[in-house]
Amino acid sequence: MGSSQHDSSRGFHASAPWRALRAFARVVDQRRGWDRLPLPLSLVVLIGLRDSLRRDNLYDPADPASYVPPAAPPTTVEAWTTRTVDGSSNDLDDVTAGMAGRRFGRNVPPSVLHRPTRDEVLHPSPREVSRALMTRVDGRMVEAPGANALVSAWLQFMIRDWFSHGPSVKDDPWEVDLVPGDAWPRRTVTVLRTMPDPTVPPGTQPPFPTSVNTCTHWWDASQVYGTTTEYQQMTRTHVGGKLVIGPDGRLPVPQGEDGPTKEPGFWVGLAMLQTLFTLEHNAICDMLNAAYPSWSDEQTFQRARLVLAAVTAKIHTVEWTPVVIGHPTTKFAMRANWFGLQGERLHRRFGRLSKSEVISGIPGSELQSYGVPYSLTEEFAAVYRMHPLVRDWYDLRSVRDDSLHARRSLRDLSGQGGVDVLSEVSLEDLFYSFGTEQPGVVTLHNFPHFLQEFERPDNGEPMDLAATDILRHREMGVPRYCEFRRQLRLRAPRSFSEITDDVDAVREMKRIYGPDGIERLDLMVGLFAERRPEGFAFSDTAFRIFILMASRRLNSDRFFTTDYRPEVYTRQGMRWIADASMASLLRRHYPALAASIGTRANAFELWDRART
Repeated sequence: MGSSQHDSSRGFHASAPWRALRAFARVVDQRRGWDRLPLPLSLVVLIGLRDSLRRDNLYDPADPASYVPPAAPPTTVEAWTTRTVDGSSNDLDDVTAGMAGRRFGRNVPPSVLHRPTRDEVLHPSPREVSRALMTRVDGRMVEAPGANALVSAWLQFMIRDWFSHGPSVKDDPWEVDLVPGDAWPRRTVTVLRTMPDPTVPPGTQPPFPTSVNTCTHWWDASQVYGTTTEYQQMTRTHVGGKLVIGPDGRLPVPQGEDGPTKEPGFWVGLAMLQTLFTLEHNAICDMLNAAYPSWSDEQTFQRARLVLAAVTAKIHTVEWTPVVIGHPTTKFAMRANWFGLQGERLHRRFGRLSKSEVISGIPGSELQSYGVPYSLTEEFAAVYRMHPLVRDWYDLRSVRDDSLHARRSLRDLSGQGGVDVLSEVSLEDLFYSFGTEQPGVVTLHNFPHFLQEFERPDNGEPMDLAATDILRHREMGVPRYCEFRRQLRLRAPRSFSEITDDVDAVREMKRIYGPDGIERLDLMVGLFAERRPEGFAFSDTAFRIFILMASRRLNSDRFFTTDYRPEVYTRQGMRWIADASMASLLRRHYPALAASIGTRANAFELWDRART
């Protein structure tokens, strides 16, 4: 099985000074913690940790004995300067890398993975873990200070671009036992199985669970454009490169059994951002059509897609992330991922000052695969299960005077109810409402109540999403919390009380997992329980995967590295990306929001309320 562990020639550094930096970073981080250091030293430690993670925590589970790669269409001339609909031909040396249908990678070595038994998947009961450790106490949400509720909608919008394990399988579902006193409406909690891996040859079985990503692995805005030709054609007007949108500036929501309201996960927050970025795509088309009036519809569409994908990646890197991990070091580091240590001002004035990603940022740097075909990973998907960011209740207010339209539950904003709200409340007011309320923190006892008793819109069955998240980690063989930390070169706790000083949580963990059951502790429980660095809405352990994969999504994509240049994006497209921010998009398409956003550069920070 492929690994970058012994390949010192691809992207991470093999020189003696870098080996010394990696060793220094590990020792200082373990003894003191990167987040407790002065800014310059903590940056140095994070750079060393990232280099270690690139060296030791990228694995390709595509063993030829148990893997048949998906078929990719032939690489065309157009693919050199456009993103293909299925993600193929981004890596011109491995045309299936990152495409839809390619297997998820891993961030832990295959040697520590195994295929879990039924007992390991079902015990302790994920439903009991959900009720005892995830439920919001008396319905009270722990709020993330300084951020606004757009951060939760944005994360779901990004996840729709990044990964999906495909439709669940109805045959032989997991049946999770209930404990006495559980008012669940069925005899057991039924969780459908993850779709089987179609890349496994008949008659073979990998030694640990594998799965494919039905989205493209690339950061290519596929949540807007789709991953099939049929879907993409449905979204387009075929005039001037533009996407379909109603005359009222709203996206049409198809009804029926195949409509989005029948898919778990459709809600107002997702529809808001899909609408915003459809409008932004069309605005980019207007700019390109004015600059290149002889271009065909296809040429304009493809260039606009390139620009929009880069805009989403930039916003996530330099705006969303610094809000949800708002430590001074990580705020600086994430902007440095895009602009380098030279900073945005010098970058805008002089362009890149160096080939180094550290000095001048990742966009426009050299392409790096780190010796492993590009893919997102099961561990990346696992740590991004952050449903506590979502509120249970939303006050829908007027941007004009802050007056209350209505108070709506998450249930009211989901499925067909969400369509009704979208028709009753203007998008300006919806964005204002989200911008002036806070999200939750990813911690214990902070899971949205509605998502613990969620009725699937496709089959009407009740679903506990917290229990499902826990079961999915087990089902896909993601290591439990202690082993997960060891594989990231972090100290594993010896007792539950080392993770948290919440005595009630410690008591419940001992009861569920056993007094000596620390090694059985579920990853999600440990991530939610542990101490968070200053300004963080999620855990430091999860952040280690983020250090690695947030950069890799840029480093390994030629459209963010060697092909991030005017010859591909156009000079006007590069300027558009440089000028773009979440605040500029909102002001452009919904001018009434400008007063509430104010002069703040980051639109994911809590907005000002309108004066009554």
